[in-house]
Amino acid sequence: MRQAALAGLRKYQWAKRPDFTRPHAVQARAGNATLLRLASSDAAHKKAQRQPAAILIPSLVNSHVILDLSDSMSLVGHLARSGFTPYLVNWGMPAPEDSRLDLAGHIEQRLVPMIRSIEGPVTLVGYCLGGTIALGAAELVNPAAVATIAAPWRFDLYPPEERERIAALWDQSKPLCERLGFVPMEVLQNGFWSLDPARTIRKYAAFADMAEGSDAERAFLAVEDWANEGSPLTFGAGRDLFDRLYAGNASGNGEWAVGGKPVRPDALSCPTLAIQSSTDRIVPADAAPPLKQRIDSPLGHVGMIVSRKAPDQIWEPLSDWLSNSAGW
Repeated sequence: MRQAALAGLRKYQWAKRPDFTRPHAVQARAGNATLLRLASSDAAHKKAQRQPAAILIPSLVNSHVILDLSDSMSLVGHLARSGFTPYLVNWGMPAPEDSRLDLAGHIEQRLVPMIRSIEGPVTLVGYCLGGTIALGAAELVNPAAVATIAAPWRFDLYPPEERERIAALWDQSKPLCERLGFVPMEVLQNGFWSLDPARTIRKYAAFADMAEGSDAERAFLAVEDWANEGSPLTFGAGRDLFDRLYAGNASGNGEWAVGGKPVRPDALSCPTLAIQSSTDRIVPADAAPPLKQRIDSPLGHVGMIVSRKAPDQIWEPLSDWLSNSAGW
């Protein structure tokens, strides 16, 4: 297995990449973050402005690209075809002066000003840590509905050995990260790989046997490139994530505040939906936020966003729920 995985890794390093770039227009900026919408003609843009807005919020840990990965694998594209105007948050590269910007600061100073650039009601759809962030933003912007996908909230319900492993990694990395003013991607990758190292070996071993130029190979390359890229976290956000959430369960204990308000997902007045994976090692199903409705899926953490089964099992139920819950 390890020999096959090494062969797969070499193949990955030298493989020709799929070429996909969807044109986006900038709706708003806040610091180095941008709110993107699908580029269109003036007439199409005016029509889109009359359609319900769905703001997709990715994790701070990896880029927004996973939500619009290719023509055939795009939650953004699906929502556009379903009658929504999708907007996509790009957190961008943090500037040196952003080093102390914590999770609440990303919401208050970056996300909320961009959301307020959109006229009319909006729905929020957050993926992974982006779902946690969406719930914080919901305290300030009164959305029509909020949906989270693979979002962590109850960090006390992670397996104890995984919390201990992540805590040990952070203890080792924290002094350097504080001096740098940010948390490098390598630190974050080490943390996630340590949750399921056998899976990393299996997936590269399987990739070694994929036919060159096949749909499976192109999909693997796109997802792995996304997983291996991404901007660093500000030190403030990293400290919040590891010290306050993973170690302290501030969100689950009702101690995490945004805009001076404790974030209480169970008390939001709008419709809310949590979509969780029963097979997720990065965000266990038990760690989901306490929302009004829930969908449990056998698809994995990334598979709920990009896999052959994602359109039928996740995207379609999500767009139906958004339409029905927001009254559109």
